[in-house]
Amino acid sequence: MKIGFIGLGIMGKPMCKNLIKAGHRPVIFSRNQATLDELTAAGATSAASPKEVAAQVDLVITMLPNSPEVKEVVLGPNGVIEGARPGCIVADMSSIAPLASQQVAASLAEKGIEMLDAPVSGGQPKAVEGTLSVMVGGKQDIFDRCEPIFKAMAASVVRVGNIGAGNVTKLANQVVVALNIAALSEAMVLATKAGVEPELVFKAIRGGLAGSTVMEAKTPLMLDRKFNPGFRINLHIKDLANALDTSHEVGAPLPLTAAVMEIMQGLKVDGLGDSDHGALVRYFEQQAKIELKRPAAR
Repeated sequence: MKIGFIGLGIMGKPMCKNLIKAGHRPVIFSRNQATLDELTAAGATSAASPKEVAAQVDLVITMLPNSPEVKEVVLGPNGVIEGARPGCIVADMSSIAPLASQQVAASLAEKGIEMLDAPVSGGQPKAVEGTLSVMVGGKQDIFDRCEPIFKAMAASVVRVGNIGAGNVTKLANQVVVALNIAALSEAMVLATKAGVEPELVFKAIRGGLAGSTVMEAKTPLMLDRKFNPGFRINLHIKDLANALDTSHEVGAPLPLTAAVMEIMQGLKVDGLGDSDHGALVRYFEQQAKIELKRPAAR
């Protein structure tokens, strides 16, 4: 299956590199010349537009910031829909609103083009490692054709339902991650303010019921004051906005998510929008007027 890839940013570029490592020679489009040069040197072929990408491939993968960008690239002028042949598949691996996925899929279906919504979880580190989790919505037979492609970029690939279900699942994932980071931050600041070393608290509770992948990934970074983005606060704000919008559409209140959303908005106002979402801890530090550090750094 010939693959196209559009959206070669912090997540898309390493994902595309893993496709190349797996033996694929994707056709790519980017407005960033340095990215094009890097990936074509690795074995990709560049195209002048999303339309030109789609005209050459059987599967177009998109990895874009949000719903408007997906709609522009797929349905806009010189978009995928203008170049794709009937039977072509669009696998949108962006994290967007479920309703937007359904709208894009409906427009593509009118041209005989198939679609999967297949957002990912794991952030940049797992994109680089090729160990992402992919949650997929769409027809079973289309999923079956694309699953081996996804597995070149991921450790877990699960079909969760029809179009839109992938992004509903991703929103659920982002709610859990956001609340986990907030709870972890709150707990570690409490321990620090009470005079107990947060690193020892981490070691003591990580093996119990409180332990989590979030705790394992974020606690060391908080203690080392490493807030360079694996997943930016701005992007998590986007995901929580989509989660809250969806919750209003279906009638499922998300009061805890709304509270964490406001904390993230405050950090964005403070200029931390491009920091890793682990920087949530800085809100709780500001409130308690204390800072997490390893003992040697005190």
